[in-house]
Amino acid sequence: MYYATGSIMTMVLGIVFLIIIVGLLISCIKIVPQAQAMVIERLGAYKTTWGVGFHVKVPIIEKVARKVDLKEQVVDFAPQPVITKDNVTMQIDTVVFYQITDPKLFCYGVANPIMAIENLTATTLRNIIGDLELDETLTSRETINTKMRASLDVATDPWGIKVNRVELKNIIPPAAIRDAMEKQMKAERERREAILKAEGEKKSTILVAEGNKESAILDAEAEKQAAILRAEAEKEKMIREAEGEAEAILKVQKANADGIRFLKEAGADEAVLTMKSLEAFEKASNGRATKIIIPSEIQGIAGLVKSVTEIAKTEKEQ
Repeated sequence: MYYATGSIMTMVLGIVFLIIIVGLLISCIKIVPQAQAMVIERLGAYKTTWGVGFHVKVPIIEKVARKVDLKEQVVDFAPQPVITKDNVTMQIDTVVFYQITDPKLFCYGVANPIMAIENLTATTLRNIIGDLELDETLTSRETINTKMRASLDVATDPWGIKVNRVELKNIIPPAAIRDAMEKQMKAERERREAILKAEGEKKSTILVAEGNKESAILDAEAEKQAAILRAEAEKEKMIREAEGEAEAILKVQKANADGIRFLKEAGADEAVLTMKSLEAFEKASNGRATKIIIPSEIQGIAGLVKSVTEIAKTEKEQ
């Protein structure tokens, strides 16, 4: 009976010992994820730094001193009071983007890295702002950011930290300065509004003047075209009247010529033909002060007719 009980106890102790051994072996297996690192100490002293992958540590004498995140991190610091060159106190809060580049230095270089960066940022900011006046501080954010990043990067290098960016999140001047700035901005906006209004009125006046000028030019052009059209109409009228008169004269002359030809065909003597010709000339003149050049032959015939007429009158009287 005693022997059976001892065997059971031995078995239980063996199982417990086996569980402890398995637990120790499992605890010694470490897998480091991406963008992380583990700082390993052996008997309290730095041994090595594990990167990404599978690792096994020696039980009891080795331990993981610290897990370090290698991703870029951001820390937002509370507003810090700073004084400008022209003795204006303002509140400035900063945002720092940093990344751990050496896990060993990060673990053993400084006791509290974040507090160290915050204090270093505050002192660096005071040094930079102390050399600038208020207006320069408000308009030189990029310059301040660059100077701070360079200073912090050099100072944090022994701690295994790289400062990638530094941004001034807010610059809060005193209430009196803010009121003065708001009034200045309001006056500037009113000035710009007045300038824009004056330019608008100027452009409007110019456009109206140009419109009137264009209207006058168009009116003059229209009057010119109307005068030209009236002159052309009068000219066309005179041409038509002259052509009508010429055509009438031609028709009268043609009719007289046809009459004389008819008389010739009827056997009329030369005197009658001459008289008819003269009558035709008289009708052609139509009472106008028109010169008609009569050929010499016709003048002779007219004289002959007159002589014959006088002889005939003398014979009747006898």
